[in-house]
Amino acid sequence: MTVLEVDGVSKTFGSGELAVHALKPCSFSVQAGELVALLGPSGSGKSTLLLSISLILEPTSGRIVIAGQEVYRDGWTGIDARAFRRRNIGFIFQQHNLIPFLTAQENVALAMQLNGASRRDAARRANELLGYLEIAHRADSLPANLSGGERQRVAIGRALANEPPLVLADEPTAALDTDRGTKVMALLRRIARDRRSAVITVTHDHRMIEGFDTVYYLDDGVLSRLPQAQAAAVRSSVPAPLA
Repeated sequence: MTVLEVDGVSKTFGSGELAVHALKPCSFSVQAGELVALLGPSGSGKSTLLLSISLILEPTSGRIVIAGQEVYRDGWTGIDARAFRRRNIGFIFQQHNLIPFLTAQENVALAMQLNGASRRDAARRANELLGYLEIAHRADSLPANLSGGERQRVAIGRALANEPPLVLADEPTAALDTDRGTKVMALLRRIARDRRSAVITVTHDHRMIEGFDTVYYLDDGVLSRLPQAQAAAVRSSVPAPLA
């Protein structure tokens, strides 16, 4: 099942001589259960692409279909973007963005309550998710009392709260050391496998993409899919020029 279709999506900031083409027209698709890595240097357009897919940032042109529903076409979107995101997209931010005065369980449960779940059902489901993420023992802790890796696990739980078919992770390991980062990436692999979510992860750390199904490289707004052999070379930190 195709979860995401991106067809000719681009993003330009400004106009005329001041126009900045942050994302050139790009096309790709992601299947249920597929784990996709998006590599590229800082400023290459990786976050712009994720934000455009999720309609947090409106694209300039192109077409986007998520879970069989066309959500954007050349300046038109006929949906309530925020409501659609709550149901269909889980977003994992680089800095976790947890609400500091809510516990781990409450942060996860809130995402479900905003989508219409009762407090009781949301709390039960939040506890189940924290157990799945092996952090149930920290359910009553505030973010300030959690380690960086624990906070990111809570953020992943929040992203999974409404069982979205699409999960987008923007540099989820950037603020973590190698050991914690590796564990977070292992969780994302498990989520794709167990829950059949399509998972797209932005990262600049080539060491973190072991086990990914598909690897894309974005440079100066241009998206390229890396052949399997080249992706393997990148994983092992062996330089390989783009074809």
